Amino acid sequence: MRRKHMKVCLSVCILLLFQQWACADWPEFRGPGGMGLASSPGDANKVGIALRWSETENVTWKTAIPHRGWSTPVVMEGKVWLTTATPEGHDFFVICIDADTGQILLSKKLFGCENPEPLGNDVNCYASPSPTIEPGRVYIHFGSYGTACLDTSDGKVVWQRADLPCRHYRGPGSSPILFKDLLILTMDGVDVQYMTALDKKTGQTVWKTDRTADWDDLDSDGKPRSEGDLRKAYSTPLIVEAGGRIQMLTAGAKAAYSYDPLTGEELWKVHHRAYSGASRPVFGHGLAYINTGFPSPELWAVRVDGKGNVTDTHVVWKTRQAVPQIPSPLLIDDMLFMVSDTGAVTCLDALTGGEIWREHLAGRFTASPLYADERIYCFSQDGQTIVLKAGQQYELLATNTLESGFMASPAVSGKALLLRTKTHLYRIEDR
Repeated sequence: MRRKHMKVCLSVCILLLFQQWACADWPEFRGPGGMGLASSPGDANKVGIALRWSETENVTWKTAIPHRGWSTPVVMEGKVWLTTATPEGHDFFVICIDADTGQILLSKKLFGCENPEPLGNDVNCYASPSPTIEPGRVYIHFGSYGTACLDTSDGKVVWQRADLPCRHYRGPGSSPILFKDLLILTMDGVDVQYMTALDKKTGQTVWKTDRTADWDDLDSDGKPRSEGDLRKAYSTPLIVEAGGRIQMLTAGAKAAYSYDPLTGEELWKVHHRAYSGASRPVFGHGLAYINTGFPSPELWAVRVDGKGNVTDTHVVWKTRQAVPQIPSPLLIDDMLFMVSDTGAVTCLDALTGGEIWREHLAGRFTASPLYADERIYCFSQDGQTIVLKAGQQYELLATNTLESGFMASPAVSGKALLLRTKTHLYRIEDR
């Protein structure tokens, strides 16, 4: 009876999130509600996105995207917006594409940098943060390299800032989110770690909150012993209604937090030992599901009704088996699905953390999986999309291949999948 009640509550929460973003097709990283759901679990009304495709099947259009970017496209009012940057990080662009035809309507340089910090790896790039969009405005973010608000009707810049400090060290990764009149940014770098909210109309800072992790990499003078990754994170926050209040769940280095998104007040936190976490949290059953990060990621289920340091009191379960370092999980009813960077796909009991099944997919995975119509879509770095049944038993439904690999997570517009590979943007739909 308890599980049935929790399923009803979770379905209501997801429905409310979808209603909140009813005006948009895909408004932010991981879509309406921010948890990778293109349809509400248990909903009899199917989205109708394609099960199978290839370079010659079910491709409505294919558009080459210049330079390099791993950001997820956002979609509204018949337009697709995404970001890209030169591979060396000197020039940063926004691109707008007609959702029906694939024609590039706008390609505009927003920022430049003479001496960007080298990435040092191929996993990230200078255009990894995804835009976020609302009627009339799209918000573009490149971390400390620049943030801008554009008018979606003509692409003109409404405001822009390039004065928010943060040494990303290996490139920016956290995507911006909107809440009421605020644009909220995550700045977890080598040197500084903080959350900040800007007035979405003017770009002016409304609040700024420093991270309060217990750093263990300090010398006797309170300075970091050496430069490196130990204070960085790439995760995007998630706003939920929980515990009788609005909370913003966010994973940082050495700790995960809940904040009041209107004020930036820290509500609670849990301490851990990891860093460079990239997965976005998901929420349901009164639990925040949080990935701790590198080098040995764990998934923690944390009750969200606490206050202060709740590390010893509110962690319901943990697991370290086949936990991804980068892709975010999916919560479907009382099942939690994960796809690890190396291809392990796992179904867990969301209430207990117990493993229901685990299988292995070919390839490596950076993009976060997508749920639609009782299916799970997994996107590999070599261009394969493996489609699985979202159920208590493993069932492979289809394997689809495009020419270039996936680093960006997918977007959905009506019945169409918008898939960004390393070189192109595709509109995929059952024709």
